[in-house]
This record gives sequence, structure tokens and C-alpha cells, in this order.
Amino acid sequence: MAVEKRPLDIYFDKYAENHQNPTNKAIHWICVPLIVFSLFGLIWAIPFPHIGFMGRYNDYINWASFLLAFSCYYYYRLSPVLSYFMVLVLFAFSYVIIDLAAWYNTGGPPLWESSLAILVLAWIGQFIGHKIEGKKPSFFDDLKFLLIGPIWLLHFVLKKWSIRY
Repeated sequence: MAVEKRPLDIYFDKYAENHQNPTNKAIHWICVPLIVFSLFGLIWAIPFPHIGFMGRYNDYINWASFLLAFSCYYYYRLSPVLSYFMVLVLFAFSYVIIDLAAWYNTGGPPLWESSLAILVLAWIGQFIGHKIEGKKPSFFDDLKFLLIGPIWLLHFVLKKWSIRY
């Protein structure tokens, strides 16, 4: 009797079809996390109304909090273990984003400008990778693959650590 594949494994198999070339894979290891980071930063930079009772924690609740909640819920539905690790990744990204936002106060660029520059460069890298691969990005077929890409990479890390997802 054959074991039925989980929806997540089906997504990973489909995603892997367009990511066979070693150069494209290497580019994805750099660009996918940068895209997630920069999108998180861009959404973080959207002004959010202050909530009186939040006090000094107001700067940590923003539109990116909703993105984090939505994406982690989606990941949880696919694999609780992957969702927990993605929360850790997004918290690490939050730490860097807070530093980038603070850099603005000392003369650096606004968070949205830094995030946009990273996003544009990372997408250019992605499209170069797919040009090398000779296949279109998976999200052209289904937008869900924009969310699958980050956990596709993360699942390799968990496999290397022998953690079942």
C-alpha cells in the first residue's frame, strides 16, 4: 500500500520541478530570504495607528505583525514544525528590521527605502536564476508558491538537522 503524500510534500515536489539547476538553487538560497526580509520590512514601514494601552511596545505591533500571523498560520496548517521554525526566522528578521529602522534616526535611509532596494535586487536575482534554469518561477502557475519558497528552503535545513517536519 502506497503512503499518501501530504499537501506540503506535493507543493515541494511541484516547486522543485522549477528548481533543478544548481546555480538557480544557490541564487534562491540568497534571494528568497532577502525577498521575505524586504517584504517584511516594507510592510513594517507602513504607518500603523498607535494603541494607547500598548505604551512603549507600540512600535512592535504593526502591519507586519499581521503578515507574520497570516503566514505562520498558513504554514502551521501545512506543517506545525516548519511554522515554528519560520516564526524564529521572522523574529530574527524583526530584530534586523528594528535596527534598520533605528539606523534612520542616525542618518541612514528610511526603512522602506532599504527594504525596497533589497527587494528589487533580490527579484532581479530570482529572475536571473530562472533564466539560467530555463523555467518560469513557480508562482506564475499558482501564487501560493510565493509562500512555499521560504519553507521549501527551510525544509532542507530541517532535513540536514534530522528534524521531521
